[in-house]
Amino acid sequence: MLSDDLFERAQKFIPGGVNSPVRAFRGVGGTPRFIARASGCRMWDVDGNELIDYIGSWGPMIAGHAHPSVIAALSDALTRGTSYGRRPNSRSSWPRPSRLRSRPWRCSG
Repeated sequence: MLSDDLFERAQKFIPGGVNSPVRAFRGVGGTPRFIARASGCRMWDVDGNELIDYIGSWGPMIAGHAHPSVIAALSDALTRGTSYGRRPNSRSSWPRPSRLRSRPWRCSG
């Protein structure tokens, strides 16, 4: 499995092979999942398994992965630069909750 190979490689560079002490697999055994992509409430690991993301990055992904309104707002913001070291000039392009009401990715099953 590709995850086994990636985990073995990650352990050479990251303590415990994962980027969080909560997910240090030495104490629980097994191999962590390496995520290849995500959309809405679903994720796919590098081994081709489809998963439901019940965690949502502990809150920030409440609109789901790759929500079209969030992608549009990010794309617009990125054209103006990525880090200024100070407050941006305008909040006009910040996502509004009304833009997130349509959820084409609704998770079912």
